[in-house]
Formats: sequence, C-alpha cells, structure tokens
Amino acid sequence: MMNQSAVLKLALLPLLLLLLVYGTDAKMDIIYSKQDVQVGEELLLLCKAGGEGDITWMKDGEDIDEEEKVSKIDETSSKLLIKKATMEDAGRYTCACDFDSGHRDETHLQLYVYEGPTFPNTKTYHEFLEGTKGMVPCLVKGQPAVNVRWFRDMQQIPSDEGERVHQMPDNTLHIEKVKREDAGTYVCRAQIKGRSIYQELAVSVVVNVPPTVALREDMKKVMAGSETNVSLICLVDGHPKPNITWNMPVTFDPSHHWFNSDRSELTIQSVTRADYGEYICTATNKISDDTATMMLHVFEAPEVSVSAEKQSVSVGEHVSVSCNVSGHPQPELYWLNKHNGQTLDSTSGRVRVVDGELVIDEIVPSDGGLYSCMAVSTSGNASRDVAIQTQPGPPHYMSVSPAPASVVFSLKTLPISGGAPITSFVLQWKQSETEQWKEVTVPASGPLAITALKPYTLYTVRLAALNAVGLGQFSDINRVRTQGIREPDSPVLSSDEIKIEGNSFSVPLKQTDDGGTPLLHFNVRYRQDTEGAEWIEMQLSSDAASISLKDLSIGSDYQLEVTAVNANGSSIPATFNFTIAEQPVSSRMTKGSVVGIVMMIFLVVFLVVDATCCYRNRCGLLMTIAVKLFGQQVPGLKMLEEGAGTTNGELKLKGISTPRGSIQQSGVNTLSKEGGHLTEVTCDKAPLTKHEKIQPDRELPTVNA
Repeated sequence: MMNQSAVLKLALLPLLLLLLVYGTDAKMDIIYSKQDVQVGEELLLLCKAGGEGDITWMKDGEDIDEEEKVSKIDETSSKLLIKKATMEDAGRYTCACDFDSGHRDETHLQLYVYEGPTFPNTKTYHEFLEGTKGMVPCLVKGQPAVNVRWFRDMQQIPSDEGERVHQMPDNTLHIEKVKREDAGTYVCRAQIKGRSIYQELAVSVVVNVPPTVALREDMKKVMAGSETNVSLICLVDGHPKPNITWNMPVTFDPSHHWFNSDRSELTIQSVTRADYGEYICTATNKISDDTATMMLHVFEAPEVSVSAEKQSVSVGEHVSVSCNVSGHPQPELYWLNKHNGQTLDSTSGRVRVVDGELVIDEIVPSDGGLYSCMAVSTSGNASRDVAIQTQPGPPHYMSVSPAPASVVFSLKTLPISGGAPITSFVLQWKQSETEQWKEVTVPASGPLAITALKPYTLYTVRLAALNAVGLGQFSDINRVRTQGIREPDSPVLSSDEIKIEGNSFSVPLKQTDDGGTPLLHFNVRYRQDTEGAEWIEMQLSSDAASISLKDLSIGSDYQLEVTAVNANGSSIPATFNFTIAEQPVSSRMTKGSVVGIVMMIFLVVFLVVDATCCYRNRCGLLMTIAVKLFGQQVPGLKMLEEGAGTTNGELKLKGISTPRGSIQQSGVNTLSKEGGHLTEVTCDKAPLTKHEKIQPDRELPTVNA
C-alpha cells in the first residue's frame, strides 16, 4: 500500500509537468486540474509566481494558514491541497507573492463545489392505459440549486401547460390522454444551476391498449377438395400482445386444422363441405378482450397462395417465392413474368421454376417486376402477383452538357427500374481525384442539374437512380467544364429585312445568347439624328420577334438602340441608323401639280366657251384672230352671186344664225347674190362684227348652185 508521500508525489506530477510547459519565466498563475469539484473529492492547486518571493494563499479575501493545506514547493511556487472537498470550500482563491524585488502580484481562481445531483426514490418504469392521464415524477437531490428538464428522443419537452405532453412546475412529466405513440424512453436531466454538471435518468413508459380484432375479409369462398387449403387470418392489435383463440363449427383436428406461431392464422387443410360455417377469433390481454367472426363458404374453384406478395432484395442476392394452388380438379401451376409476358419453365437458368417455386439466382435490375403464379383448371383460373424489387440499373443513354455555373444531365431513356418506380436521382461531382464525391438528390420528375458550381471549372460527374429498395449503380464518369454566369449578348437586328412603309419602320429582332439566365425584357429607344433631339423609350417582352415604330417624320434620319436585360444586367446596346425618305413624285401631289392641273382645266373651259361663241355668235378670241389673218373677206364664206338662184339678191347662210336686225324669210337665212354665185360663210371666216358689209371690189369665191 502506497504511503502518503508517494501519493503526494503522484498528485504533484501533472502539476510539475504543467510547470515545465509554462516555463520559469511565465507570469503568475494558478494551475489546476478542474474548476468544478464534487463533495468528497481531493483538489490540488499549484501557484507559480514566476520569481522568488514570499507566496501566500487566501480564500474570499482571508488568509489560509492551515499547514496541512498550504505547503511551499520552492522559492517560486506553492501548493494548496484540499483532501476532501466540502460545500464550504467553494469560493474565490487568491495566490499572492511578495517578490524579493519589492513588488507584489497576485492571481485568482473561482472554485465551485457541488453535490449530486441524484434521483432518490424515482421510479424508472411506468404503465398507463391508453386514453388515461399519465404522471411521471422526477425526484432530484443536489447542491447548490438543481434545474430539471425532461427529454425524449433528445428533444426537450416543453413546460407549456397547453401542450398535451409537458413538464409541470414540480418537475413531474404530465401526459394528457395517453396515446400509443407516447410509449418509449424519457430522460430526466438534473443539472447544477449555472454549471455544466448534470446527471440523467432514463424512465420507461409503457402504454397498455385493449385488444382489437380485425379480419381481412369477413367472408371467404373456397372450393372443396383434398388439395384445397384455406387460411383464415385474424388481425389482432393491443398491448400487451393479446392471446388468440378460435371457435370453429367443427371439432378441432390437428391433422385438419393448423395454426401459426401466434395463432393469428388458421389454416384448414383438405377443405370439405363440413368446414362451412362461422369462425370466431377472440383476442384477450390483461385489459380486456375482443372478437370477430368470419363466414367460410366452401365451393370448388382453384386457389393460389404465395409465400410473399413482395420481396425487396439487393442486386446479386438470391430470390425464392413459393406458390401453392388448390382446387378441384387440381389446377396446373404456371409462373408468368408480367414484364415481358413470358411463361417460366423448369429449365436451368438464373430465372426458373423449381417445384412450383419461383427461383432467381443473382438477381439483376432487369429481373425486377411483377411475377404471377397462376392456377389453371377446367373449373376456372386463379392467380396471385408477386412483386420482385431490387435497385435500379445504371444509366446508359446519358449526355452531360455544361451550363452557367452548373452541369445538366440528359437521359434519352430511363434506367431499368428494378421493379420499383425510380423516385429520384443522385448526382455526384468532384473537382479532383483526391476529393470525396459530393452529391445531391433530385426528384425524378425534376430537372437533372447540379447547380451552384464554380463557373469556368472542370468537374467530374456521374449519376445513379434511386428507388424504394436503394441506390442503383452509377453511370460512367464524365468530365465537363462549367460556363460562366453573365449578362446577355447584344440583340441582333437584321438590316436585310427592315421594312419602311410611309412613316412606319420595323426590323426583326433576335437574341442569340441570354447569358445563361432567362431574359426579362428588351429596352428600346430611338430619336431623330439631330442635335438636341430627345430619346423616346419603350420596353418589349423577352419573346418579342421584331421592333415596330410608327408616326415617324418623313425625310428624317433616326438612331435606334436596343438592349437585352436579364437578372445579371444589361447587354451592350445594339445600334441601328435608318432614314424615312420622301415619297417619289409619281406617288404624291405637289403644289406645282395642283396649279398645273387647275390651269389646264381653265384653258380647256376657255377654249370650249370661246369656240361656242365663235360658232354661234361670231365673237370671241378665235373670231378676232380669224379676222386679223383673213381680213373682212373670210375664206370659206359661201355667198350666192347676185341673180343666181334668187330673185331678191339675198344670200342664204348655212349653219349660221340669222344676224340680229335682219329679216327671216321662209325660215331660211339668205345671202346677197353677186354674179349668180353663192358664197358660204363658216365660223372661222365670218366677219368680226354682225353688220359689216362685204367690199364690192372683193370677189367672192364661186360656189356651184
């Protein structure tokens, strides 16, 4: 047995090691192993002064003189030993040193002493009936003050009295109207107030539930036969687990009736008509009992039963599902792969039938799906489906393309599902071979994209499908460099396809690159190409295909600017200059044209009026011109010579009205006769005035009578 000196040396060893670590020139300090000390424990404090001097200890400002506690190690250090700590030892400890150099220094340490916490007289097991009130106390003892908290599944139970499960002021756990899900383990945690010292006590809560009985079917129809077996299943619930008993219309016969381990399933072998009747299932536990009744009708029809309606296995494992058929006459058993419609046989292979049992060796994803065990006889057919499920296969027809700060996967066809629907995909990526794969799971219906990557960075990526069974095999790895996120490129204005109609202008608009982010809109502005002209601005939707401007000024030059905008900013403006030209002369009416047309109309009207005046009244401009040219004897005037064809020496005028002041004879205009010849007078050669006489010395043209 070690003496006290040896024990003291062992206790001083870690403190001396700390002293060596700190060195001899460190500042003054108290070295300790822990600040929280339990009642009854031993505590050693080492004061290092960093220089020679007189070292003293104080607690809460008062000197400690007990020699059994304080001892000097050397001129620069001293120790304080508390062999069995009590609550009174808690306080503020001070180590002071009066150095030989004449100055004084001191350092302090706050020491905490605690007792407990403990859980005296606290039960760790409680039973409650479903629907009743549950009270679980937690009795705690400890010093100084202790805080109590209840936890379940590492979640703190609230103290709000409005909650169904809450902690009461006296630290009792209150469960209102206990439910089955309230059963489990609760933890009462007692913690020293203000410190990290705590103890926990696990308390089990059991919820007792009265038994209930349910039947998958309250009536069952079967066909009688020596090979026909029928199972009556009684679904029982309750806690503690109920005991099950059966009442049958016939006496129990071990060779004819069979129960499973918990008697929840009654199997009647070689069903006969005597088996017809009511079968009563009764469930009993210490709380109460419950019953349910099933009616069994016995007919003759094939029956099929399988060992499992669904099996979920991993790729490479062995699968076997047994199938039993019954009926009269005995049906034939077939296994059908409903995925490809093939009937399985007993020939050797990975997927085969052995003695009516479906066997799959080293299952692969393409083996997953529905299989049907069929019973076929002359009295009818019956079948039962079995779902075989495994992980999906690897993606084969896949492409990977870069996108702005992301990678996009495209699948031409989905991987083989393995018999269970593919619910999601796992996308993995890394930058270097030494890195661990990072991954994200995305729904199968959503976009297959890895986002929030670094732009312009080379990544290694791969993809695998996930179903209810598990994760399938990953695809081959692909290496792809991400694109950058930026503002869009400038829009493209097709100058070869512009249209100018009158004072309207239009030009096609295209956007070749949106910068990796959908466009928000286009900003359009235009103005006349003159000094001081103001910009006219407008905004087009992101799907606009052209720009149309109306009510422009004829004969003016214009400037046009178009900017594409996405969430990252605006593009460099696309600029375009155009002119609204004046219309050709043939297509417009100028002032000169209007004046010319008016003058032409006036001239035509004047000539018509003048000609009418000439021919009817021997007046007007035309008549004046004729007289000036031909004199008084106007050519073309036909006059009758005197005595020729008339008796009174008058002339007959053709086509000329009777002169004003003359006398009409027999309604005929006459001319004076001269030498027996008649001269005809036309409008353009008529006299200028009405009554101007013909000169006698001028010979008239002769006209044959």
